[in-house]
Amino acid sequence: MFRVTIRGAFGELDETGRAALLKEAAGFGASFTEAGTFTCDSSLSAFTFRCQVPPPAGGQGADEEGWAALRATEALEAHGHPHRILRLAVTDMRDIKIRRKGGGSTQGPRTGRRT
Repeated sequence: MFRVTIRGAFGELDETGRAALLKEAAGFGASFTEAGTFTCDSSLSAFTFRCQVPPPAGGQGADEEGWAALRATEALEAHGHPHRILRLAVTDMRDIKIRRKGGGSTQGPRTGRRT
């Protein structure tokens, strides 16, 4: 699974578009979904678009991150709001290492004595 974050700026929005964005941004929060979600301030000048993209069918390809970026950009375009992309970041969730709390070892207690 890929998580793509796109930071951008909105173009000229009509009143209908502004109302739809304000409603959408208030309803979703900052979550990653396949359709993508917006977070923005009330002035609707800049935005963050978060999108979750499943890996391509058929296994790993040469440029999966580029493929995920393209799919996320398509999801952003599907919302139909005028915009320009300022920054785009792709995270491959398969590369994320989860550190467990406690930091304990799986080897059990120490049995050696100090001398």
